[in-house]
Amino acid sequence: MEDQPIIIKRVKKVAAGHHGGSWKVAFADFATAMMAFFLVLWLTAGTSPEVREAVEGYFQDPIGYTEGGSRHPIDLGGSPSIEPAQSAEDDVPKMEREVETIEEVADNVELRRMEQLLADVKKQIEQSETLREFRDQLLLDMTEEGLRIQIVDRSNRPMFDSGSAQLKYYSEDILFELAKPLSQVPNKISITGHTDSAPFVGKAGYSNWELSSDRANTARRALIAGAVAEKQIARVVGLADSVLFDRELPTAPVNRRIAIIVLNRDAADDIQKNAGANDGVIDLTGEPAPTAKAQDSLKDGDWLDAAEKRQVDPNEVQW
Repeated sequence: MEDQPIIIKRVKKVAAGHHGGSWKVAFADFATAMMAFFLVLWLTAGTSPEVREAVEGYFQDPIGYTEGGSRHPIDLGGSPSIEPAQSAEDDVPKMEREVETIEEVADNVELRRMEQLLADVKKQIEQSETLREFRDQLLLDMTEEGLRIQIVDRSNRPMFDSGSAQLKYYSEDILFELAKPLSQVPNKISITGHTDSAPFVGKAGYSNWELSSDRANTARRALIAGAVAEKQIARVVGLADSVLFDRELPTAPVNRRIAIIVLNRDAADDIQKNAGANDGVIDLTGEPAPTAKAQDSLKDGDWLDAAEKRQVDPNEVQW
């Protein structure tokens, strides 16, 4: 018996190789699809039969579907539509609202500035020895035009000598002190002179009107000397006794006063408009006169010709 060969089979165990991660991507897609599916079921469960019918028709024919009313899958009475382009006229109300908002903000800022100025003037009165001594002659209040500061006469402490536009030395000091806070704001300033009802005597052709105007102008010069800019002055006017402080006592010293008004924006604009700024002068024929720019282009002789054409007295032409 022949010896059979012994065969030894050695099985080499190979460690399992690292598998790929594609199954994770597939599982993520499956989970996403299931989430979307259940979301659709949840949404359609709460809709009416009409809406479900519209959804069904849309998915059967997304482009040409019209049965049931709307081409959109869900129509809740507010289907999207293409809005027509707005014209320039449609933008006008919006622009007006924006302008009004800007003006309101500007007015609020200006009001706070006025209130701060009022506080600063009161503080200046308390801190200044000059103003503190005469604080009973300083009247502060807020008006429609702005912050008003009135310096009034007392029986033994007048601002001016009787019948004169020359400031007393202490009145000049008062105006110098008031000029400090007034010069810190950009607002325009109005200065008004007032007298009592006692008629002015002693100078022919000179009345309380001239006296109040001269005193207001003297106060203007004192404020400018105290730090107020020349261009900050918007108006200097004398009102004589036409606006009495104490109407029951027309000759009372309190009626003799200087009023300084820190003008708000509207009041300053009104002064400009009433003075004819940026507006053509209207003559009796209703024709606007040449503007300032046009006036510069006219020669002296042309002015007379223009006046004759408009049938206006040449003496009335404004140079």
